[in-house]
Amino acid sequence: MELASQKLLSGKTRPTIILEYQSSCQMLKFATIWMSQVLRYRLATKIKQYRENYGYSREELSLMLGVDNSYISKLEKGRVNITIDKLEQITQIFNIDIVELF
Repeated sequence: MELASQKLLSGKTRPTIILEYQSSCQMLKFATIWMSQVLRYRLATKIKQYRENYGYSREELSLMLGVDNSYISKLEKGRVNITIDKLEQITQIFNIDIVELF
């Protein structure tokens, strides 16, 4: 037991609890990134679905939102983050509640 505490004090080993904490933090970071990507993809899919159901082209939707046409393309592919303000505009255009996009 004394040898283990000497290694611990010398910095040659790390306590299990620190390793478990680091592992938990890494898992949490991975889960957060994964959830972000899942939500972005789901949102992208829903926006495209609503746009097509309403018969709007990307260009028409971009004009209504006041953004570039390429932004809509990137948005529908999940490549850009959307602001809350733009989400609100989209819900008004499609006359839906924001929860319907998720």
